[in-house]
Amino acid sequence: MVSSNFPDWLKKRLPAAGKYNKTFDLLKKNRLHTVCESAGCPNMGECFSKSSAAFLILGNICTRGCLFCDIKTGQAELPDSGEPARLLRTVKLLDLKYVVITSVTRDDLPDGGAEHFAAVIKTLKAGGNIEVEVLIPDLKGDPALLSRVLSSKPDVIAHNVEMVKELYPRLRPLQSDYKRTLRVLKILKEIDPAIVTKTGFMAGLGETKNQLSLLIKDIAATGCDILTIGQYLMPSKGRAPVEKFYTPEEFEALKQEALMAGIKTVYSGPFIRSSFNAREVYMSRRKS
Repeated sequence: MVSSNFPDWLKKRLPAAGKYNKTFDLLKKNRLHTVCESAGCPNMGECFSKSSAAFLILGNICTRGCLFCDIKTGQAELPDSGEPARLLRTVKLLDLKYVVITSVTRDDLPDGGAEHFAAVIKTLKAGGNIEVEVLIPDLKGDPALLSRVLSSKPDVIAHNVEMVKELYPRLRPLQSDYKRTLRVLKILKEIDPAIVTKTGFMAGLGETKNQLSLLIKDIAATGCDILTIGQYLMPSKGRAPVEKFYTPEEFEALKQEALMAGIKTVYSGPFIRSSFNAREVYMSRRKS
């Protein structure tokens, strides 16, 4: 993460090494990837120090090349049939009761990785009292593929809209489509009205206030249950630059706007990411 000229509210203390190193070593030993590492998440130290991580399945090579993301792009390997079992073993060793699973986008696979997602969810569910949140790619908006993931009964299913519509042509490849992303969220609710859906977007990429307001309205119209809003931070050189640092007060205003639009649970702040404190966000919704 490129970290020059950050405002005071975007500075974090380094974590204690003990639990961080234990989590890091365990992930390496079991040959597992995390979006925390691959995407250069600013919360990695905090999460690893709490023996938590957002697991990245289907490899760490993405078939798309979004200019805001630090995950490598290229030719991905075939899905690893041993990955679900290694995930379960690691989750048990970390004593996790709530697990976040995401993946790179796999346009090279006929099913986009839907079957592998289903296998991972089923393995975790069969392995104990574990709640599972999945953050899926768009799976080309195919209802049959979305149904395949839902059939494995995740507790939360997320698909991130990432940014306002007007920035898609410049920052996302042609395979990504704003309307399709919204349609995915809507289809998930149509297939299973009881499922908890979730999405997230970043601020600071050059959007306007009016564009953010329209984005929030579009998300609310899908029936989405949980929204996360965070500050875009340039993960490495060559990625899209930060156009604006939003203040904590501005993030609170966006939260209130989203709540007023009808979204039930909104988690908004400079360091918020879709998977950050995911269990706490889910539990807060369940209690409300």
